[in-house]
Order: sequence, then C-alpha cells, then structure tokens
Amino acid sequence: MSQRSRLGFIGLGLMGAPMTRRLMSQGWSVTAWNREPERYAEVPNVQIAESPAAVREACDIVFMCVLDAKAVEECCFGERGFSKARSGASLLVDTSTINPDRTREFAERLQREAGMRWIDAPMSGGPPLAAKGGLTMMVGGADADVAEARAALDDLAGNLTHLGPVGAGQTAKIINQAIVGVSYMLMAEVLALAEGAGLQADSIPAALAGGLADSAALQRLYPQMAARDFANPKAYARQLDKDLLNVAAFVRECGLDLPLMEHAVQRYHSFAKDHPMQESAAVARIYEKK
Repeated sequence: MSQRSRLGFIGLGLMGAPMTRRLMSQGWSVTAWNREPERYAEVPNVQIAESPAAVREACDIVFMCVLDAKAVEECCFGERGFSKARSGASLLVDTSTINPDRTREFAERLQREAGMRWIDAPMSGGPPLAAKGGLTMMVGGADADVAEARAALDDLAGNLTHLGPVGAGQTAKIINQAIVGVSYMLMAEVLALAEGAGLQADSIPAALAGGLADSAALQRLYPQMAARDFANPKAYARQLDKDLLNVAAFVRECGLDLPLMEHAVQRYHSFAKDHPMQESAAVARIYEKK
C-alpha cells in the first residue's frame, strides 16, 4: 500500500475517533461517516461523506468500528450501505467486535453482492493506545488482503497478529474478552476485599507488582476502580456487556461448561442492563456497602 492511498472510516465512537485521528496524523487521507453527526467534531478536518456507500466510493480501503453485528450489517447491506456503492474500495477492515460466524456470513455476502473483500481486525487497548498507534489487533483474512492493508494497520497497532482466515480475529477477540470480562469482575471483588479488610486499597498494585498476581488489569483497571474514576468513560458498560454475551454464546456453541466465565458474564450483565452508558469499570460499585 502507498501512503497516498485513500482510507475510509465508519464509526467515530470512543475508539473510532482516536483511530481516525491517528491515521490522519500519519499522513493518510481519511473520509468518514458516523450515524450521529455531532461526532465529526471529535475528528477535526476529516473529510465527511453522507453514507457508508459514499465512503466506499471515495476510498481504496474502508475501516469500520461500530457497536455490534446489527450496525455492521446495516453499514454493509442497508439502503445506504457498501453494497449500494457503484464503485470504490474493494477491501473492508472491520475492527468491530462481533461473533465469528456473523463475520464469515457477512464477508461471504459482501463478496458475493458487492465484490468487497473482508478483514476482521478487532482490537484491544482502549482510546489512549488508539490515539498513539499502540493497539493490540487480532486479524483474520486472506494473506494478500492483510498485506494490502498492512501499512495502515501498522499505524494503528503496536501488536498485530494475523491468526488465519476471516473469522480468526474475532475468535481470538472472544478469548481476549473472556479474560477482560473475568478481570473486571475479579478486580472489583479484589477491591472490595482489600477495602473490607481495612487495607489501604490503593497500595495493592505496587505491593503485588512483579509477582504472579501482577497484570495489566491490576495496574490499570484496579486503580481506576479504587479511585472511583468513572466520570469520563473510557469505555461504556454496554460495550463490554455485548462482548461478554458473545463470549457466553460462543462457549455454548463449543459445547463447553465454563462456570467461571458464565458467572462473570451474568454478574456483569446484571450491572450493565441498568447502567449501559456508565464507565465499564463502574461495575465495582455493586460491591460498595450501602
């Protein structure tokens, strides 16, 4: 890929906006579309298109980062979706997190109806890493397609692994989200234990640093929970809830009995269904004494 290639970006949410700004800062020309027009203010000077179809027509490769499978389907096949474009990009890089089976279904349909190839590249790391190109990306797709998008992907990711054909990235993301979701609940319960035992709770990450219990969750998530730093969401509860429900569905599809994951999914869902737009780490509040 040449640095002069034109990129499209669909979805300027908490992750999509910093990803788009990052691409622009690296010299890419980016044309964007977002369902809520007010989000364009998050990406100054981005070129704006009136629909996903118009983004495709203006670009060589389209990136997408939307909430769920319903949104992915609408952007691909809706009345203003990619499949309605008359020409343009022949490669889609979907960084959303959805079920692997839906990914393969959408990829086959988009190829058949619109001649557009698919890479699934879900990511982990949050907005700060998105802003500086340090995301962890799990990629599925044909070798040639990944090579075509590699230069742009490398500007977004600090750690990128091509795991196999379409759907492989989403499968790895399910494993990622299983670890993340259980960690959210574990950190919330560890915080409750530390506070209940009368320890200075904010000293725990430093006390355990370097030992077997150390982790990114302990060093990044636990301090956020201990400080009750929930006012400006880094991620919304509805997003992690959606991902965890995907984890539970995938576990059932595999015919496995994984009670730890199941309990974490249920516990988080009980919080998120009533507080979908709260900071995802605010689940720690369910353990606070009334």
